[in-house]
Amino acid sequence: MDVFSYNPASVLSLLLTMMRVSIVLFMLPVFSTNNIPMQVKGAVTIVFCLGVWPHLALDGAAMPAHPFDVAIMMMGEAVLGLVLGMAVNFLFMGIQAGGELLGFQMGFTMINIADPLTGNQTGATAFFLWMVSLLVFLGLDGHLYMIRGFMASFDLVPPGQLFIGPTVLRQIMYLASQMFVLALQIAAPVMVALFLVEVSLGLMARTSPQIPIMEFGFPIKIGVGFFFLGLLMVIMAERIAAFVQGLDGLFGNLLRSMSPMYQ
Repeated sequence: MDVFSYNPASVLSLLLTMMRVSIVLFMLPVFSTNNIPMQVKGAVTIVFCLGVWPHLALDGAAMPAHPFDVAIMMMGEAVLGLVLGMAVNFLFMGIQAGGELLGFQMGFTMINIADPLTGNQTGATAFFLWMVSLLVFLGLDGHLYMIRGFMASFDLVPPGQLFIGPTVLRQIMYLASQMFVLALQIAAPVMVALFLVEVSLGLMARTSPQIPIMEFGFPIKIGVGFFFLGLLMVIMAERIAAFVQGLDGLFGNLLRSMSPMYQ
């Protein structure tokens, strides 16, 4: 008599599903930050896996028997999570790069703070824009779009059948180029305004050398920078809203380019 109703196929299916859920979730934005304890990440991963397993379970027969094949499958799942995570992280990286440019123009290059989310040194304006963009992203239910795109990976990319070709590489390169475009779009209006301030201060220094330009030049640049930084929030909100609305298509194109069924 089987007291515990042990079914090896179901256990292997749960392990295979948990492998994909854990690797992909640990590479997605927000959840991959360093300020979330590992115990909390593990608990959320187990609860999320148990929630999706009855509906999106992977076939336990796909679990390879040899440890080398299991390692190759885990590498494929890591690449899948890396690609999906980078697709969303490019947005925040572009905004943070634009914030670094603004901090340089506003004279904040000497003010760096420790980013508790990444553990790196970052500028004050870059961290501020990054936090605002993250809150807007969560407020627009961007995390739900990410989860929905992740769920589509169960149907489009079976375990151990990840396909990496020129199509997905071109899409990643395009997203990387858009990161720099977004950084310039964010920083350009403020940089133009600060450039005009620099020109005005230079003309004042030439016409009236006795005026201490260095004493009130920095406060003027910081004040103008923060004024246009407030106006910049509208542009950022529109860009983030457009990005969130296009997440379904973005994840769909990436998953189809990595799926063997569409090659």
